[in-house]
Amino acid sequence: MRLGSLTLSSNLFLSPLAGYTNLPMRLTVRELGGLGLATTDLVNARSLLERNKGALRLVATSPEDRPWAIQLFGAVPEEMRDAAVMCQELGAQAVDINMGCPVKKVVKIGGGSAMMTELDKTAALVRGMVEAVKIPVTAKMRLGWDDQNLTAPDLAAALEDAGVAAIFVHGRTRAQGFAGQVNLAGIRAVVQAVKTIPVIGNGDITTPEAAQHMIAETGCAGVSVGRGAFYDPWIFKRTDHLLRTGELLPEPTVEERVRVMRRHFERYIEFYGEHDGARHFRRVAPWYARRFGPSKPFKHAILGMSSRDDFERALVEFFAWRARFCDERGELLPKFQPEPLVASFMRDADDPVFTRDAIPVPKGPVENW
Repeated sequence: MRLGSLTLSSNLFLSPLAGYTNLPMRLTVRELGGLGLATTDLVNARSLLERNKGALRLVATSPEDRPWAIQLFGAVPEEMRDAAVMCQELGAQAVDINMGCPVKKVVKIGGGSAMMTELDKTAALVRGMVEAVKIPVTAKMRLGWDDQNLTAPDLAAALEDAGVAAIFVHGRTRAQGFAGQVNLAGIRAVVQAVKTIPVIGNGDITTPEAAQHMIAETGCAGVSVGRGAFYDPWIFKRTDHLLRTGELLPEPTVEERVRVMRRHFERYIEFYGEHDGARHFRRVAPWYARRFGPSKPFKHAILGMSSRDDFERALVEFFAWRARFCDERGELLPKFQPEPLVASFMRDADDPVFTRDAIPVPKGPVENW
């Protein structure tokens, strides 16, 4: 897999996910294998140029965090150009432009999804960034503002002419937010609109089978996974193996899930400090617990943790409580085992076992996000 001058080990990408795709997360999924490129949380170009403390934390990296890209949002051409140069100086191996975020604070400054409404202006901004740096510049977009304005194919063609190295496309419109089904035909239209650059599909990739299905149905060169990577951090390893061999690896055991969760937690401590790291991890641990079987006491205990001791105590008490649901070997009895993770495209929208609704998204009208 190639993005301009950058050669990747796989065609699988970690999508930026606001508040989640920090350095601890990126290192954790990298260690599990299969990931081609990880991108930081989206960062405001102006804040980065001003060396805002929060912005610099969003782009924090380490030697193990390679290859990596920084995702920028903004609408002022000079700021986006200069921020791209700064990303290159920080050692990023690619710069991604956010043209898909539907959140109000991003859209109101002309960034995110708003960039899909002014193709000529957006193409000129991108051209300035491409000409200013030597590293690949990519763009992440949605299918359009709404169903009446599906501009992604035209924008992708314009951006290819402007010099972008790849297009990432989420198969929904801005108006959809995260509701409804991903439009695979819409992604396919973007694939067909460009001549030579790769198009990476995104949306509802929750299992290796879902990734395989999207590639087969759209012709996209690879897939980018966001929320699905939190529900299943092994998704890159298992998807890469499936695409290479046709074999679906078994899901990890609960012991392996706990081992990786504990390592993820320790990285939070290293990155944020013990108190803040434990506090921030309160919203990450429940993602792991979704695959533990019965786990309500653990989720409840995690909500109040503020230290390593709190975390370890929650685990010890949880496994003591969990034993009542297990056989003599310590395995969950069949009626308590989590349902197998099944691709969302194979489920009905109202299926209670596993749907996209199992993965938290902003609530209410998109305009209020």
